[in-house]
Amino acid sequence: MAFWFWLSRLRSCSKKSAFSNALRDYPYLNRFQYSISASQEKLPSTIGERTKAKFFSWSSCSLLPLALAVSAGSLAFQSQDIRPSLCEPTSLDSRKVSVGGKASTEFVVKGIHKEVPQELIDDLKAICQDNMTFDYDERYYHGKPQNSFHNAVNIPDVVVFPRSEKEVSQIVKSCNKYKVPIVPYGGATSIEGHTLSPNGGVCIDMTLMKRVKALHIEDMDVVVEPGIGWMELNEYLEPYGLFFPLDPGPGATIGGMCATRCSGSLAVRYGTMRDNVISLKVVLANGDIVKTASRARKSAAGYDLTRLMIGSEGTLGVITEVTLRLQKIPEHSVVAMCNFPTIKEAADVAIATMLSGIQVSRVELLDEVQVRAVNIANGKNLPEVPTLMFEFIGTEAYSREQTQIVQRIVSEHNGSDFVFAEDPQAKKELWKIRKEALWACFAMEPNFEAMISDVCVPLSHLAELISRSKQELDASPLVCTVIAHAGDGNFHTVILFDPNQEEQRREAERLNQFMVYTALSMEGA
Repeated sequence: MAFWFWLSRLRSCSKKSAFSNALRDYPYLNRFQYSISASQEKLPSTIGERTKAKFFSWSSCSLLPLALAVSAGSLAFQSQDIRPSLCEPTSLDSRKVSVGGKASTEFVVKGIHKEVPQELIDDLKAICQDNMTFDYDERYYHGKPQNSFHNAVNIPDVVVFPRSEKEVSQIVKSCNKYKVPIVPYGGATSIEGHTLSPNGGVCIDMTLMKRVKALHIEDMDVVVEPGIGWMELNEYLEPYGLFFPLDPGPGATIGGMCATRCSGSLAVRYGTMRDNVISLKVVLANGDIVKTASRARKSAAGYDLTRLMIGSEGTLGVITEVTLRLQKIPEHSVVAMCNFPTIKEAADVAIATMLSGIQVSRVELLDEVQVRAVNIANGKNLPEVPTLMFEFIGTEAYSREQTQIVQRIVSEHNGSDFVFAEDPQAKKELWKIRKEALWACFAMEPNFEAMISDVCVPLSHLAELISRSKQELDASPLVCTVIAHAGDGNFHTVILFDPNQEEQRREAERLNQFMVYTALSMEGA
């Protein structure tokens, strides 16, 4: 009956959540209306009978109810007596803040705590031995994302550190048995509150599962456990002349990158996580193990379960194995940087570069406030104007040819100070500016929190979106920086605010929602 309990909670959320009010406030979202008309008298029998085998035969049952049902097991808090709306906001009536969806900026995520049975604790001790902790500081660290302003009313009751897929399956089965919520945990680099535990329960820290299980050099793929970091993986692959091309924040693990469908600055050339994962092994909410695909590069058979799991953020299962597509390390690369009078002209050059047919591997944009933050944090003296950064790869001749073409495009759009580097150390220093952008922001306001927006639009709308957003940000009393993956229409805004000042929190929320709904109006996300 887990699926129908989940359904009833969805009804409750849709009625009680302030997000429904937010939809009414934005007329162009009226077409996204939800209705659930099925009555419980017409419910089919539970799907438990279909899940007796350890490995699922996905062709034996309908995917959608199955996926929803398993996601509503241990991965969602269950109670037959108390059925709260888990998306209900905390003290938001006077603030008129929407909750849920892309514009959600709630600071305290509400939840209901359920005492963890001693029987479950005994089971976990038998499974994990010494690889678990009840230490408050450790539980608080796992329950409060270090890079996010979000908080939750509860923290995990226990943190476990499985060492194998079998242990993960046993942990999940026990949690399912006692209806205790679980939260998978990776590198904890998320800035959007993914690892919060609003209902307490069990935090499954995957960082001990970090083996490279198999490397197939001729096939250019690798099979890894979820706890390995992308930087560690690339160190392992470098002697073989291969690398994994996604580069989110330092410290991110492969499992978390799959769960959040991450991208990074190289996505403009190599795609996002969904384009670079061949198959997964996942422990579902009842403890069963699923392999989503083979190592074959393409298949037209059945559902694309790999893409279903990627981006599911731990709601459909716990990832225990990942097969990744690899790339050859480029023979040569050139990193270039240039400045512009306005941010619109910088965005226009990014668009013109992509339309020219040049296959750049990176196109990153920093506004003048972000450059100022870099100067303060690193003691540099860069011109505090909108700045574009490029990377060109290929043969030495091809990389230089691309650099010269882009230099001409830059000069046609009022660009200046075009510089480039080919020395490995010089290139590393230039990209360090971009990689440490978030930390540089805190140099301007060390005691503030950061609310970070993340919007993406079709490339043709990027210049307009950034221009409109920049006008709003410049008019705000808050310190705001713009950082864009300009080659694929994606940009972030770091909004610094004092969490103890209600007026500043309101302003940060307003700016975030302005950008989100402006992006949506431009067919973005």
